[in-house]
Amino acid sequence: MIIGTGIDLVDIPRFERTIERTPRLRQRLFTESEQKLRLPSLAARYAAKEALIKTLGGSDGVHWTEIEVASAASGKPHFVLTGTTAQVVEDRGITTLHLTLTHDAGLAAAFVVAEGDPL
Repeated sequence: MIIGTGIDLVDIPRFERTIERTPRLRQRLFTESEQKLRLPSLAARYAAKEALIKTLGGSDGVHWTEIEVASAASGKPHFVLTGTTAQVVEDRGITTLHLTLTHDAGLAAAFVVAEGDPL
């Protein structure tokens, strides 16, 4: 059963200006492995994290660095959740998160679908 969906869109040039103006955002928003990525990929990951928060219905108990967007060998993105964020997802009965990312023409987008048995 689908428990929730979320979508987010990021203006990449605006995101880049924000990161350049406030470099510490990289550490506050992204895991160590994510921080090494190019800015368009970071913008897509930011969109993914925002989309996940929308899927969950809010950010209570959710922490940015407990959400990592990793890629399978095939390139397919997926979430790696830890800490209270993983607990929030489990507490909502979510067993599977589907994620898709894209970035093109100065925009990055992410879409999330949460499946499971609502508690």
